[in-house]
Amino acid sequence: MRKDDFSKVEIKVNKVGGNVYLLKGAGGNIGFSLGRDGVVIVDNQFAPLADRIKAVLKGMTDKPVRFVINTHYHFDHTDGNASFQKDAPVIAHDNVRKRLESGGTPGNLGSVKQETKPAPREALPILTFSRDVTIHLNGEDIRVLHYPSGHTDGDCMIFFPESNVVHMGDDFVTYGFPFIDLAGGGSVQGMIVAAEYVAAELPSDVKVIPGHGAISNLDDVRRFVAMLEETRSVVEKAVKAGKTLDQMKRERILEPWKKWSGDFISSDAFIETLFNDLTGKKGGGFIKHN
Repeated sequence: MRKDDFSKVEIKVNKVGGNVYLLKGAGGNIGFSLGRDGVVIVDNQFAPLADRIKAVLKGMTDKPVRFVINTHYHFDHTDGNASFQKDAPVIAHDNVRKRLESGGTPGNLGSVKQETKPAPREALPILTFSRDVTIHLNGEDIRVLHYPSGHTDGDCMIFFPESNVVHMGDDFVTYGFPFIDLAGGGSVQGMIVAAEYVAAELPSDVKVIPGHGAISNLDDVRRFVAMLEETRSVVEKAVKAGKTLDQMKRERILEPWKKWSGDFISSDAFIETLFNDLTGKKGGGFIKHN
């Protein structure tokens, strides 16, 4: 979540399916629908990349950006809000606006944390919803659906039914153990529920855009869910046995899942996440509204 030298960022676009494309640059994956009615984009990465992203879109169509959707409030997905909202409204869950407006310290209530300042007024979503909203553009009913208390308490996933694509935001990532923002109202169980819904309800050949990583399929989502359930069970068993967080780290209880350990969320950091979630450690300063 560090802001790097954006002049070196390479922007790539790949078609996912139907009207939907994936744009990769820095930060969270951007998904966008491109068609006769214009462009609907999902997330917008970092502010210094906004003009370059707009140029890529203009190189693909003469139609305008009609709507911008935020999957959650983290700045690697929303930092371009102010720039894009000059031309098109930003849509997000109620809690995304609240958290952008207030600032805070996203993190796992342990070693993973990042101070964020309140966003400027022009970056706040001007259209918010509590459960879901549907955008009727480009020949399909683009459904934006809230999943409470997963990656954060303001998560939404975006379904493109005619294109057979879903953008899962950071409720599914491919970089390894996920970052679950406990301070921002997230939970392991909420992430499991969100990912299980996709795996159970969508067509077997649906294309999945993760919050970070390559275009995926339902088998990838199922493996992700299995990892979450298994690691949660192991830490829960250790908690019930009276083991401390330090003991769990020393005993390397997530060693069977070491391939998931990464530079961002290591095995120890994910043990912290699971332990803090299971023992009810809470962040402060915000009341959840699901």
